[in-house]
Amino acid sequence: MSGLVTGEAVVLGLQPARLPSRALAVAIDLAVVLAAFVTTTAGLAVVSVSLDEAAGAALAVASFLLVMVGGPIAVETLSHGRSLGKLACGLRVVRDDGGPIRFRHALVRGAMGVVEVLGTLGVVACVSSLVSARGRRLGDVFAGTLVVRERVPAGRAAVVPPPPPWLVGRFSQLDLSTVPDELWLAVRQYLTRMRQLDPAVDRSIADRLAADLVARTGVPVPPGVPTAAFLAAVVSERQTRDVRRVRATAGHQASGHPTAYLPSGAQEGAQSGARQALADPFRPHRPAGPTGPAAPVVPTALTGPVGDNRPVPERAPGTTGPGSSAATGFAPPA
Repeated sequence: MSGLVTGEAVVLGLQPARLPSRALAVAIDLAVVLAAFVTTTAGLAVVSVSLDEAAGAALAVASFLLVMVGGPIAVETLSHGRSLGKLACGLRVVRDDGGPIRFRHALVRGAMGVVEVLGTLGVVACVSSLVSARGRRLGDVFAGTLVVRERVPAGRAAVVPPPPPWLVGRFSQLDLSTVPDELWLAVRQYLTRMRQLDPAVDRSIADRLAADLVARTGVPVPPGVPTAAFLAAVVSERQTRDVRRVRATAGHQASGHPTAYLPSGAQEGAQSGARQALADPFRPHRPAGPTGPAAPVVPTALTGPVGDNRPVPERAPGTTGPGSSAATGFAPPA
């Protein structure tokens, strides 16, 4: 869910940049801009030797506005919030909803930056960034933007916490086919980061995600079940079904798809048995094929001994011997 935001209007999964990294990025940008301004001023001084004092002053003001103000605005607009300093520090300017900034956002930030950074030597920008909960200066507040970290230090992989034991398997009959992948991703992101959220924000996001799941599945949250536990149980159920589907598919592929060579009646029964195997791959199912002793056995993920996914054909009762499947566990060659 791309529109899912926290109570502080921070997009879930984005980490706001703090004052030290932002100050370093601004210092790098100022060094580059000042170098370009000095170079431009020196070139204009040589060109404007024959001009009068008023024309020289107008040219100096124009060069200041063009290089010191227009330059950063153009760079942030064209790079979608990544100036040279921010690129070096792994930062980026985004909108409050997480989208890329446009010209109007860069214009407001640049105009306010003249007052905050250049006019007060960065004092106002530092104070506003320290006061803001998300490290925003006044330019970010008026422009509706936020500076976030693009490069997060590597750590342990985010793992979805398991549901309580008393909820395992409780939603095995839940229809999850109508739940989109975006909602699953949002639920997984919430479950991996819920310990880092404010309690009020945590409850708000959990309630919204649970409401979306209930709207998709048609099954309400059971009474007495915490919302976060309900979300974890539903995600665990989906993961379990994915594992079963992969195992069943791997078993059919390893057996060479034997159902493709069955007669039409047996094919129909095999497909019915395969659907049952997908529902429960740990129990072998015998298809309801045509009557007669030649009805084949549909292979499942656990048919035969460990490591052998080939189907074990039927044998007559009481048949034993070293060449039989009961003695070796492998199907004899055709």
